[in-house]
Amino acid sequence: MKTVGLFSGIGGLELPFHERGIETELMCDVWDASRDVLGQRFPGVKLHGDIRSLQELPRGVDIVTAGFPCTDLSQAGRTAGISGSESGLVAHVFRLLESQDVEWLVLENVRNMLVLDNGAAMAYLVSRLEELKFRWAYRLVDSRFSGVPQRRHRVLFVASRRHDPREVLFSDETGEPPESSLRADAFGFYWTEGLSGLGWARDAVPPLKGGSTVGIPSPPAIWVPGAAVGRRFVVPTIEEAEDLQGFARGWTAPAQESTRNGPRWKLVGNAVTVGVADWLVSRLMNPADVVVPSKRWEGSKWPDAAYGHRGSVWEFQASHWPMAAPYHHLTEIVDVKTAPALSPRATSGFLDRVSRSTLRFDPDFVADLWRHVSHFETLPLFAPGKRVAELAA
Repeated sequence: MKTVGLFSGIGGLELPFHERGIETELMCDVWDASRDVLGQRFPGVKLHGDIRSLQELPRGVDIVTAGFPCTDLSQAGRTAGISGSESGLVAHVFRLLESQDVEWLVLENVRNMLVLDNGAAMAYLVSRLEELKFRWAYRLVDSRFSGVPQRRHRVLFVASRRHDPREVLFSDETGEPPESSLRADAFGFYWTEGLSGLGWARDAVPPLKGGSTVGIPSPPAIWVPGAAVGRRFVVPTIEEAEDLQGFARGWTAPAQESTRNGPRWKLVGNAVTVGVADWLVSRLMNPADVVVPSKRWEGSKWPDAAYGHRGSVWEFQASHWPMAAPYHHLTEIVDVKTAPALSPRATSGFLDRVSRSTLRFDPDFVADLWRHVSHFETLPLFAPGKRVAELAA
């Protein structure tokens, strides 16, 4: 079989095909930093830049993958919607498929596209797939099912003109394990947030992402309650972040040769988790009987999992965990003893947002934040609000 990767990023969707010896005919990504990585990690594969200038797919291609830009769809992005200048580029995937038949199409994007603009992005994708005579299915999954301690929800879309995509996405079902299976020695959160969200995750980090509410690509922070003061708030290194996405450590190093680490964080944050793609590829190669129950969908809100054909849609009662690979606990991937400490400036800024937030916070968490700032003998960058003082008392 032969594949083509569109919006390839750093090759998260394509890597499992490559590792199985399946030939990759072409990878396409407009960002120089992405192509720097792809050129070294997939030697010999033809690279193309802007999808808008790609006239046709290589002949004989069986599978097309496209983790199209989430910039206009994600909560951390512009939320301009599917017609935005970045996410709207998915239209070129359908343009290329108009003149060529393929066995399978795989799309991937953020959870927010299920609800943004009342599901307008989903309606567009489904309408285009129906126009092109594809049977389609999608499933919202959590990267933790692949064993990585990153709570990352993404929509996987699979479509085909010949095959039944239900036999790919709904032939596995495990269900989310109980919270008691997770350790309580480390908790991930977004230090760049704190007003309306936190991204709180036990024994995991929230989704690595290319942007943030403070306008910079940045790693999440990790609270380690049992650590010494000054080591209770740390951030993963870029190599640990690559590991959290299932890549080999140093995978994005080629992008650092002409730039600083910033692009590496964005590259990793925008990537598809390798273990998630590996499960999907294994099922594309070996479809199986459907085990997830379904019913005709007659609602107005897009469900977390569905299948459609010729205008009819069925909702599937699928969990976000199709399987459960052996779990790597957060402190097994991030060395909290040597990881960089969250800076006093970052901690103070987060505390400032906490003081103005209506969210509920663990008092021990807030108290440790205050101790962390004080440990570095740095004057706080704000006068703590009454709420912070009360929580930290």
